[in-house]
Amino acid sequence: MPDDKPQDIALPVLSADSPPVSASAPEASEPAPSDVPIRKRIKGKVIAALRTVYDPEIPVDIYELGLIYGIEITDANDVKVVMTLTSPACPVAGSLPVEVERKVAAIPEVHDAEVELTWDPPWSKDRMSEAAMLQLGLY
Repeated sequence: MPDDKPQDIALPVLSADSPPVSASAPEASEPAPSDVPIRKRIKGKVIAALRTVYDPEIPVDIYELGLIYGIEITDANDVKVVMTLTSPACPVAGSLPVEVERKVAAIPEVHDAEVELTWDPPWSKDRMSEAAMLQLGLY
C-alpha cells in the first residue's frame, strides 16, 4: 500500500548573494552558443542571396550550378565568398562576381563582403546539384 505522507526533499537554500545556478558553462575554447545561430542565420541569408544570381547563359542560379566553393563568416560578420565561373572565358567574368558581392553586402547583418574568384579546381557539371541537373535535363 503506497505511503500517502509527503516526502521531505532537500533543496538548496539560495539567498540574494548566491551565484546563479547553471546546468553547464561553455568552455572557454567553444564559441558562445548565441554566436552559432547568428552565423547560421547569416549563412542562410547569403545562400538565399546567391540563389538570386543567375549565369546568363544557363537558366540555373549560381549556387545550384556549383559555382560557389565556400562561404566564410568571421566573428565581425564579414563574409567571404569563394567562387568560380563555368569557364575562364565566361562573358560575365567581370560582372558576375561584382553582382555576388553587392547582393551579399546588402544583407543587413553583413558588415563587409568580399568575393574571391578561383579557377582551382576547375568547374565541371559534377558540381551541379541534382535540382540543377534535372532542370537542365542532364539527369
